[in-house]
Amino acid sequence: MSRKNKLAKFRENQTFECLIQPLSDDMIADNFSLKGHWNEQVFHNDNPIVLELGCGKGEYTIALAKHNLNINYIGIDIKGARLWKGAKEATLNNMPNVAFLRTRIDFIRSAFGSDEVSEIWITFADPQPKNANKRLTSPVFLDRYRSFLKKGSIINLKTDSQLLHKYSLETAIEQNLEILEYNSDIYGSGRVDNPNDILNVKTFYEQQFLAKGIPITYLAFKL
Repeated sequence: MSRKNKLAKFRENQTFECLIQPLSDDMIADNFSLKGHWNEQVFHNDNPIVLELGCGKGEYTIALAKHNLNINYIGIDIKGARLWKGAKEATLNNMPNVAFLRTRIDFIRSAFGSDEVSEIWITFADPQPKNANKRLTSPVFLDRYRSFLKKGSIINLKTDSQLLHKYSLETAIEQNLEILEYNSDIYGSGRVDNPNDILNVKTFYEQQFLAKGIPITYLAFKL
């Protein structure tokens, strides 16, 4: 993508009401105005909030929101040029249950208040092969999620990385968390034979992995 195209998308991002772009200083200082007020100030209802971490272009956030109209979805990513696609689609289709947050996931504790979130999706996150603490299912991040997740909330992990898949299972077991589902090849095993299954949604990157014959895995556990 050219610099000119990126700048054009950044400018258009400023016009999307569904795309929130807080200052890093506010997140670092834990001074984000929407923390604890997403339902009241963004969605204007009391419906559950579900997050997609590292949402990229927002394909999964959009698909989840279309699948469940009575749930509010927030896609989180740091790349503004990627978020542009999801924010534009949500805007053009007038989707009131979709929002996007541009920030580093390291700051996520500053973004949401206690018991504000009901579920998390992690889709094709960087497996961080050299630094386990940076993995989005590491104990470091699970502790951050606990600060805003409701008790017993579900964390869903969909990934092409066997490393991240197995590591996440081992972490959940070590923390005595309830494993709801563990599948090392959702397409090869027939897990997603139902076309209406939300796991059947294929992101841009997922389609590339499948074309290369890389199995897609799924893990769900309660935090």
